[in-house]
Parts: sequence; structure tokens; C-alpha cells
Amino acid sequence: MKTALLALALFMPALALAQGADIFKGADLALGARLIAENKCVQCHASKVGGDGSAIYRPKGRINNAGLLRGMVENCSTQLNLQLFPEEVTAIAAVLNRDHYKFR
Repeated sequence: MKTALLALALFMPALALAQGADIFKGADLALGARLIAENKCVQCHASKVGGDGSAIYRPKGRINNAGLLRGMVENCSTQLNLQLFPEEVTAIAAVLNRDHYKFR
């Protein structure tokens, strides 16, 4: 069992790196935009980086593919105890990809 968990832990980062923007296919963009507004994501980002908060997007070397973007949204959900469903995380990440990252 420990070996299986270790293998999974080692495999997951590689899976995130391998994912292209096709992980956003079929995402509900309207839902993502609504959740961004309801959860005050822009205000939170502005409080962290100043200005309008847009400086948080594409920090050098951190988010460089779609899988990592979705993972960062999942991390925000966990850290802030938003209790988002997986499809909601994907919807938010899809909106961020559309508006800021533009991964293909």
C-alpha cells in the first residue's frame, strides 16, 4: 500500500505537467466567472500583490501550464476553505486561462 501511495505521489506532478488546456474543454465559463466574483478572488489577489491584483497572474516560473493553473485554483480553494467541487475549480481555472494565461 505504501508503495502504491508513493508511486501516486510521484506521478501526480508529472500528470499536472502533462495536461494541456484540453482539461478545460466543456468547462462552464459563466459558472467560473460567477464564482470568481462571489468568492472575491480579485480583491484577495489585490490584497496580496497590490494594484488591481492582476500582477498575481503568471508569476515567473510558477504557473506555466494548464494543469498547474488548475492546481493553483484547487490550492486557493483548500487554503481558503471554499469547498469548491472539482467542476467549479475547473470552471474558475478555465476563466483564468481564457482571460490571463491563454494555455493551448
